[in-house]
Formats: sequence, structure tokens, C-alpha cells
Amino acid sequence: MRRDVQAVVLILIGGALLRISLTDMYLRYVKEGLRPALIAAGAILLLVGLISAVRDGIQRRAQDAVGPAEAEGGGAEAVEAGHGDGDGHGHDHAAGPRAAWLLCLPVLALFLIAPPALGSYTASRSDNVVAKPAAASNDSGFPALPPGDPLPMTLADFLIRSVWDTAEPLKDRTVRLTGFVTPGRAGSWYITRMVISCCAADAFARKVEVHGIAAPPTDSWVTVTGRWLPNGQVQQDDAMPALTATAVEPIEAPREPYE
Repeated sequence: MRRDVQAVVLILIGGALLRISLTDMYLRYVKEGLRPALIAAGAILLLVGLISAVRDGIQRRAQDAVGPAEAEGGGAEAVEAGHGDGDGHGHDHAAGPRAAWLLCLPVLALFLIAPPALGSYTASRSDNVVAKPAAASNDSGFPALPPGDPLPMTLADFLIRSVWDTAEPLKDRTVRLTGFVTPGRAGSWYITRMVISCCAADAFARKVEVHGIAAPPTDSWVTVTGRWLPNGQVQQDDAMPALTATAVEPIEAPREPYE
């Protein structure tokens, strides 16, 4: 790759990283704790790109200044040598194919148009994994659910209590869950949250099947109020707990989309 193209690519990548990490946009891709590392990486790439661009500019001007002097002092041999290098100035402006500049296009697109957070497309292709918690594995039991009606819960808490808590604490309790809409089979739908350990590359879905109310638009964010619907799917890592909804309220997407 030409050095001038390398410098531009570094500047664009560094600028895109800073643009993303200095706003809440970075939460679409990584955990919140990685923000300082993103800012540092963006600043370093931007600085390296600027230094490289300035250095190349200085070298090019120096070569342009030396080229004519060598041609005047060396006569025909210098002129012939200069043409042999490509342009009569002792260096080659066509050191790399012009098509190399096309490499800047995807980076520029990332700078101008940041991809959204993972949504229903990824969730529909992810299994619903409800891992058995340590409390259930050593028979120490679960703590009592806090009071409240409806009771706000994360999808993780709802799934674990539905599948692994044999005391059935969700029975006759009204709960409130927040997530985005993922379409299911035969008109069914799920309230969903994506989970990441480090970044969007390791994401997986947590889903609860919703009954009783028609599906809102796909990928829209909602708060669902309802009651646990026992469906016999307990003590299974791949269980799909269900909820009978009494109300579905559209909401704005949260600042941090991942649970």
C-alpha cells in the first residue's frame, strides 16, 4: 500500500474510533469499561497517521527541490536517469496503484455511518441459553424476590428464576421486562436482550416468549408487563420461558443496549 494511503487510512480509523468512543455510540460494540482503551487507541492511530502524513510531505518537497538541481548539474545523464525513475524529478509519483485509495472508502463509511447495535437479526440466529447458576448447583437455594407489583426484572433474572428456581417464586407475581422485539414462529414473538462478555463479536441472546398481545414492530424497544406462563420448560439449559402480557409499552432504546 502507498504510504500516503496508509497515513489517510490511519487518520480515518483513529478519527472514527474517537468519534465513537467519545459518545455513547461505543456501547453498541463493546462493554462500558473498554472506553479508555478505545480513546487511547483512537488517539494513537490519529497521531501516527498525522506524523506519517507530515513526514511524507516533507520528504516529497525535499525530493522535488533536489530533482531540478541534479538535472542541471548532471546534464543529459541526470535527465535520462530522472526519466527512468518515472517523472524526471528522481522519484516516482506512481509508486502504487491509484486503486489503493479505494481502501479508504470502507473506513470513511465507518466514520460517517456507524452500524447500529445488534438486534433481531442476530437474536433470531442465537440459541436461548439459560445456564444453571451456582446457587442451584449446590442446593443453597435462591434469595427471596424483592417486593413490588409489578416487579422490574432483567431478562437474566427472569429466565433463571423461571427455569431453575424450583420454589416457583414467579407464580402469581406480575413482572416488568425491557427489551427489543424479535419475531418468532407462527406469529409469536420474543422480548429480547443481547449479552456481551467483551464485545459484539461474542454476543448471544436472552429471549422470553410473549403471549396475549400482538407483536409490536420488529426491533422496537418495549417494556412488557405480565405474568410468568408455566410451560413445562424447566431444568433445561435451552429452555424458552414464556410470559402472558397484560401491557406492552413502547420506549426509547436504552443508553446501553446490552444486558
